[in-house]
Amino acid sequence: MASLKEVRNRIVSVNSTQQITKAMKMVSAAKLRRATDAIVQMRPYSQKLTEMIATVSANAEGASDNPYTKVREINNVLVIVVTSDRGLCGAFNANVGKLAVSLINEKYATQQAAGNVEIMAIGKKGGEYLSRRGYNVNTKFVDIYTRLSFAAVREAAEEAMKGFETGKYDVVEVVYNQFKNVATQILVAEQMLPVVEKKEVATKASSSVNYIFEPSEEEIINELMPKALKLQVYKAVLESNASEHGARMTAMDKATDNAGELIKELKLQYNRSRQAAITNEILEIVGGAEALAAA
Repeated sequence: MASLKEVRNRIVSVNSTQQITKAMKMVSAAKLRRATDAIVQMRPYSQKLTEMIATVSANAEGASDNPYTKVREINNVLVIVVTSDRGLCGAFNANVGKLAVSLINEKYATQQAAGNVEIMAIGKKGGEYLSRRGYNVNTKFVDIYTRLSFAAVREAAEEAMKGFETGKYDVVEVVYNQFKNVATQILVAEQMLPVVEKKEVATKASSSVNYIFEPSEEEIINELMPKALKLQVYKAVLESNASEHGARMTAMDKATDNAGELIKELKLQYNRSRQAAITNEILEIVGGAEALAAA
C-alpha cells in the first residue's frame, strides 16, 4: 500500500491536472463559438454556389470542356487531409488519418503500390500520422492554422487545381471532419477533382430556378468553377476547425470529470490509510501499556 505522503502527492498532482483541463475546456468553448459562427455563415453561400454551378452545368453544352471536369484514367492521386495542429482532442486526428489510409488502401491501392499517391497535409497532426506510416506527404501547408484565412487556404487549393490541370494529378480527394455539434463530428471523404455533376443537386436547382445568362453559360462556368473549388477546400478547413474545438472541449470535459473521480478515490484511500495508521499506533500503545502492567 502507498504511504500517506505518496497519496497526498498524487492528490495534489491530479488536482493540478484537473485545473488545467478545466481551463482548456473553457478556452476551447470560447474558440468553438467563433469557429461555429464562421462555418454557419459559410454553409449557405457554399450551398447556393454549388446549386448555381449544377444548374449551369446541366444546361450548358460547353460544360464538358472545362479543364476541371475532365475525367482521365487514374494514375496519380492527391489526397488533401485536413486535421489540427494540436492534440488533446480525443480521437479527432487519428480518425481522419485512419479514413485517409482506408481510402487509399481500398480505392487507390494500385496507385499507392506504384508510389503515385501524394498526401497534402493541412494541419501538423495529419502530416505526422501519415509520415510515420510511410506515405508521401506534402508538408507545405501544415501550419495553415497559424494564419487561417481564405487567402491562406486558397494557396493550397490552387496548388491542387494547378496539379490537376497540368496532369500531375488525375484525381483529388479531400478528407476531413464535418462539424455537427459539440459532441459529434462526421468523417467525410469527398472528391474535389474532377468535378462530377451531382444529379440530385442539379435537378433540385434547375427545377426551382430559371437563370438568364449573360455573357454565356460557358464563360460563367469557367468563372465560377475555380471559385467553387477553392471555397470547397476553405469550407472543409472551417468545418475541421470547428470540429477540433468541439472535440477538444468534449475531451477536456471528460478529463476533468475523470480527474474528479480519481481525486475522490485517492482521498478515500488516504483516509483509510490514515485510519489504519492511527489504529496501529493505538494498538501499539495499548500493547505497551499492558506489557508494563504485567511487568
